[in-house]
Amino acid sequence: MAKLVKNNVTWVGKVDWELRRFHGDEYSTHKGSSYNSYLIKEEKNVLIDTVWQPYAKEFVANLEREIDLSKIDYVIANHAEIDHSGSLPELLSRIPKVPVYCTENGVKSLKGHYHKDWNFRTVKTGDSLDIGNGKKLVFVEMRMLHWPDSMATYMTGDNILFSNDAFGQHFASELLFNDLVDQDELFDECIKYYANILTPFSALVEKKIQEVLGFNLPIDIIATSHGIIWRDNPTQIVLKYLDWAKAYKENQITILYDTMWNGTRIMAEKIAEGIHQADKDVTIKLFNIAKTDKNDIITEVFKAKAILVGSPTIGKGISSGTAGILEEIEGLKFKGKKAAAFGCYGWSGEGVKKISNVLAKGGFELVDEGIRCLWNPDEASVAACVAYGRDFAAKV
Repeated sequence: MAKLVKNNVTWVGKVDWELRRFHGDEYSTHKGSSYNSYLIKEEKNVLIDTVWQPYAKEFVANLEREIDLSKIDYVIANHAEIDHSGSLPELLSRIPKVPVYCTENGVKSLKGHYHKDWNFRTVKTGDSLDIGNGKKLVFVEMRMLHWPDSMATYMTGDNILFSNDAFGQHFASELLFNDLVDQDELFDECIKYYANILTPFSALVEKKIQEVLGFNLPIDIIATSHGIIWRDNPTQIVLKYLDWAKAYKENQITILYDTMWNGTRIMAEKIAEGIHQADKDVTIKLFNIAKTDKNDIITEVFKAKAILVGSPTIGKGISSGTAGILEEIEGLKFKGKKAAAFGCYGWSGEGVKKISNVLAKGGFELVDEGIRCLWNPDEASVAACVAYGRDFAAKV
């Protein structure tokens, strides 16, 4: 069902209540998501983005209830990723001559996905499209936020920024607008989205936001590609992004561990006990890597000023769960965070060193060489872990 956004702009997207995994199986969507598409009816009729391919026929049928498809003058493809563009083949099979506006990289990506030579019109930052009634669409390239083809579209007159993936979140709701939903849920999903997807591009995020703010464009609505639309104080999420982009950290220490026979778990809990003894104000969060959603873990790493990562030594290495989350952490290139490693071992004990090496490669400042316990921690080892926690708190 179409929903009014403002004046002659309606939402014609799809709320996906059932979605639980995204980007293949890489991102957890506990609260579902939405694929936001927008129909503008001025002197020219414009469709901005479509929805994911599984809903293509449903999307086109619903769109046809809102407008005669032959009366669509332009299609804007802000981003070629399939959750945005997946219905283009179905739609353009009905209106094959309609111009599709996107970046040069967008053409490459759309052709790569669909192997179709549609009526592409390439645009770059500052280009505009007159849609009548004194209104224009102005295009802003958003390279690597988070794909090379990404762009945003600004609608003059109604002051709407169609922001693509920026400022969005995976959050299914029939309420659509930020002032109508639970604020804690909303911002939890926003920071999770930023932490897991945009963290490695933080320098670009800050630069691009400053560029857009430099245009001095009034923004009444930020119409995202996923989740909730920002209409109440919309720039609040822009300010959040600026904060998150600057080596963000809270007064939190996050402890991640995997364990075979509970030895490394005991170490984690005793280190946490020592941290609390030294600093009663710091937030301490512990996560068993094997039992916790990896994207939720990444979010808590993003919030932390320091992390501890633990694994038993297994075959001169570390657990597969620890290796997997470290691969994620290394790729995200966190800034301004400290770290150390810990773990039990029975024979050779290489695990702690392996963890430390990956953390260093991922941009963390190692506070020391970490701590190891031979076999299951005995009374002396438990005391050593508590003392280590106190020392760690003092170093971060």
